[in-house]
Amino acid sequence: MTDHADIQTPGLQLGEAPPRIPITLEGALAAAAMALLAVITMANVLTRYFTDVSLAFTEEYSVAIMVVMTFLGSAAAFGADRHIRVTYFTEKLSLRAARRVEIFVLLCGLAVFVPLAWFGAFYTWDEYRFEVLSPGLGVPQWLYTGWMPLMAVVICARLAGRMVRVIRA
Repeated sequence: MTDHADIQTPGLQLGEAPPRIPITLEGALAAAAMALLAVITMANVLTRYFTDVSLAFTEEYSVAIMVVMTFLGSAAAFGADRHIRVTYFTEKLSLRAARRVEIFVLLCGLAVFVPLAWFGAFYTWDEYRFEVLSPGLGVPQWLYTGWMPLMAVVICARLAGRMVRVIRA
């Protein structure tokens, strides 16, 4: 039976060390993004309430900020071993087998995010090269899509770092 401390930090069950770059970095960036999103939304609500004018252009910024928050949350979850999974069977395995399963899971994560970073970079490059503009504001679209490969690389770094910690444990 696991105690409450193991539930809060699942990586400690495998005997691994904490990450070298604290997960609080992604948390702070996500909090800043959420604060910016709240300010934009509140400005839109207040402007609409007091002047009957909508700041509809802020929707593009809000969507881009939410995507960045999602990637930051994913990076933090993988780095802290808090990603979604079913542990019913792996908790019944030996420590060695559980580590092997965890390495396989991390490799599967890399199999998703490495191509996302790679093809996202090409997609961003195409949008830059062909001067694609956003539909609402007419700003260069690559300013929005450039975050996708960058954040995917951050997630890959967290996955790789976690894999190294699991292997060394």
